[in-house]
Amino acid sequence: MQQHRIVVLGAGYTGAIAAGRLARRLRRDDVSIVLVNAEPDFVERVRLHQLAAGQDLRPRPLAEMFAGTGVDLRIAKVTAVDADRRTVSVTGPAAAHGPRTEELPYDTLVYALGSGGNDHGVPGAAEHAHDIAGRPGALRLRERLVRLTAGERVLVVGGGLTGVEAATEIAEARPDLAVALAARGGLGDWLSPGGRAHLRKVFAGLGITAYEDTTVTAVEADRVVTADGTVLPAAATVWATGFAVHPIARATTLEVSATGQIVVDETMRSVSHPEVYAIGDAALATGPGDKPLRMSCASGVPAAWQAADAIAARLTGRKVPKVPLRYFNQCVSLGRKDGLIQYVTADDRAVRAALTGRLAARYKELVCKGAAWGVANPTNGLPTRRRPLTEPRPAPHAGPAERPRSAEAAPAAKTPAA
Repeated sequence: MQQHRIVVLGAGYTGAIAAGRLARRLRRDDVSIVLVNAEPDFVERVRLHQLAAGQDLRPRPLAEMFAGTGVDLRIAKVTAVDADRRTVSVTGPAAAHGPRTEELPYDTLVYALGSGGNDHGVPGAAEHAHDIAGRPGALRLRERLVRLTAGERVLVVGGGLTGVEAATEIAEARPDLAVALAARGGLGDWLSPGGRAHLRKVFAGLGITAYEDTTVTAVEADRVVTADGTVLPAAATVWATGFAVHPIARATTLEVSATGQIVVDETMRSVSHPEVYAIGDAALATGPGDKPLRMSCASGVPAAWQAADAIAARLTGRKVPKVPLRYFNQCVSLGRKDGLIQYVTADDRAVRAALTGRLAARYKELVCKGAAWGVANPTNGLPTRRRPLTEPRPAPHAGPAERPRSAEAAPAAKTPAA
């Protein structure tokens, strides 16, 4: 029997964890695992606000992380996915005759290309605003902040987790700057009363101005314009209004949502192409209360565990685990010395309990370190399991109409997502 070919696209938190977990659960003689990522280093996305504020993050080369795991790391950019032919097109580093293009065939695909900043089509946002959804954007903002002088204003647009963390981090690192935040709703309106009160206290202590119930409709080089025509000056504008998924999935025959996310079942398996799994921000999965899981590390990491375990179980003839994913808290850093841990219901609604202050900051730091450790130690130092494959490698097909569908291959009955 030939090796079963597994290709994982993206080595962020979810892709890297899935690749390592698969390497731990499957025999190298039975499977080949290829991990494709555009950058040679793992990026701690949950710390990019720290990078933008001038802090140096520890380098984490992917080659070192996956050395000796059996995972074949390819530094390349994904340019296309053909879900019917089961191939991925990638472009590697430039060679003597230009970039090297390669086509990777797969039997199982794990799609974890994640997301980037979303300007929502607001005029001028793409040209004049900075985002911290990726490392290049965070570094550009870092360079811009270095050039700002005392008293100049930094305006963060977006009152969610990313915006709050960016505003507080910048204000703490650069107390000489005038930092402001524009939120479409109330400041911290997703938090409990105690959580909101603490957030306002921190904003006041750091001197951050909050513009509540404010919608930015245009961005210019030195100011933004709001829906009611108000002009807010800004020497640097930080755009933190949410994320947009990588566009490649929308160009495939995979079933995707209106947001471009791949629609999956409770095992993170595509409902239209059973040999494809999607995890992290790239997936539209249903959680408790039939609510879509939010784009976050809190959703993505458990989804990566679920997908890897489901793939391994299906290939080795084990029972497929289906562990409902639920939320416990939202972790927010408010600079290096303060934090907020908002406890939530299973479907992510705030309850009254919240942890604040230095203890919350330490808690959030432990969460960040734990997530990075999981990536940096992909097989957790444990040996590969020895159970051989029982499912043969599927034959290539020309299109969805020719795909063999067994009872196992059919989308599972709807249950809470994991």
